[in-house]
Amino acid sequence: MALIHLYKELQPSDTFDIRLPHALSTQERQLVTLFYQPLTGAEPISLYLTLWAEAEQMKSQHLSHYYLMNVLGMPIGKVFEARVALEAIGLLRTWKKESEEQRSFLYELARPLDADSFLKDPLLSMFLFSKIGEQAYRKLRQRFILPAREAEYKDVSRAFIDVYKPVNTNIPADLQSDDGLKVKPQKAYPFYFEQFDFNLLQAGLSEQLVPSSLLTLEVREAIAKLAFLYNLTALDMQKVVILALDDDLGISLERLRKAAADYYKLTVSKEPPKLARVYDTPSVEDTAQMTKDQELQHYLETTPPVQVLRDINNGKEPLQTSVQLADSLIVQHGMPVGVVNALLEYVMLTTDMKLPKKYVETIADHWVRKNLQTAKEAMELARKEHDKYTAWKNKPQTPSKTNNYTKGRSTNRREEKVPDWFYKRNEKSEEVPADKTSTGGTDFEKERQKILDKLGNQQK
Repeated sequence: MALIHLYKELQPSDTFDIRLPHALSTQERQLVTLFYQPLTGAEPISLYLTLWAEAEQMKSQHLSHYYLMNVLGMPIGKVFEARVALEAIGLLRTWKKESEEQRSFLYELARPLDADSFLKDPLLSMFLFSKIGEQAYRKLRQRFILPAREAEYKDVSRAFIDVYKPVNTNIPADLQSDDGLKVKPQKAYPFYFEQFDFNLLQAGLSEQLVPSSLLTLEVREAIAKLAFLYNLTALDMQKVVILALDDDLGISLERLRKAAADYYKLTVSKEPPKLARVYDTPSVEDTAQMTKDQELQHYLETTPPVQVLRDINNGKEPLQTSVQLADSLIVQHGMPVGVVNALLEYVMLTTDMKLPKKYVETIADHWVRKNLQTAKEAMELARKEHDKYTAWKNKPQTPSKTNNYTKGRSTNRREEKVPDWFYKRNEKSEEVPADKTSTGGTDFEKERQKILDKLGNQQK
């Protein structure tokens, strides 16, 4: 998911409520941690447990996503990715409601699958196996799966129709048609098995050998999942289905799984398949290929404002008033995080590291009316309107500070666009000698060269 489009999906000012249809047990907490966390990573599970705790504590919530950002210590992009991961794995369902003034969400937490269902699912079990390895996988099975008792006991449980019989009862029509009373089958996780070409599959199977009655809904879903997992076509799955037939010409899910695995090993690879996300955050290689300006934009888009304030100030903790000012721009005025960070950086670099509230809000009002959505848009507008913003300040800007910003922003050379605080943000805070604070030509060029040398070493 490109960050430039993230504002269309989620913003810190968007509100949410949580629905917990049923209490979750300690056993289920263990399943989430040991079975689901290896698949999704720690961040989605942290979001799940946070929503779980909030739902148990408060019956009615109306929180902003900025609250989640602060609790989880994640930028809004990470919160969104965590939410999407939970949706894909079947632990969360999301509803959205939009109006002209507000966008809100409803998050409904779902129960994790029990261990037996999880390990019988072809996708989830293989995904977990590829993540934790054979030894850890066997330990989980031994811990959560009870030994089979079929050889020692016989199932004598009565069926529903053995115990109950129908009684003529007139149910009011309005109750029969009420959608709230309809029981809808809930999938373990959203998987659209209808996309598999079952017509092509059945066209190559003899009705005498594989009757269509054998392809029940459960079997069809297993076939589609196995085809997805092993990247097999409908023609490949014809052979898998035939291999899975038992002596009585029946199909069991276990035989189907084993047949698909055997066919994959014979025709594709002996190594088990792995699942990967469709999208991911930029890797080290990706960020190394960015220009310096793009790297700064990515940093402003993905970093919480409090960390930006801390980095600009050489690692020192920002004042609470500065943090509250950033919070109000995001929560009350609905400004995207990247735009707020670009605003904080611009104002602090042009006011000798000050953050005048009135001046910040004046520029913020202009940017809100311009409907800026990304740090890139904000940085470009700041360069374009620099003279206008300078005139808005209560005091005229000193030439040295003006030159420092315009040198870093308006020159055609990309190397000078990124301020030096950005590359010093990971260093320990050090006192800057008085003779180094000058922005004269010679000292500036030396500092700029140091930054470029440092950047070159980081990229190697």
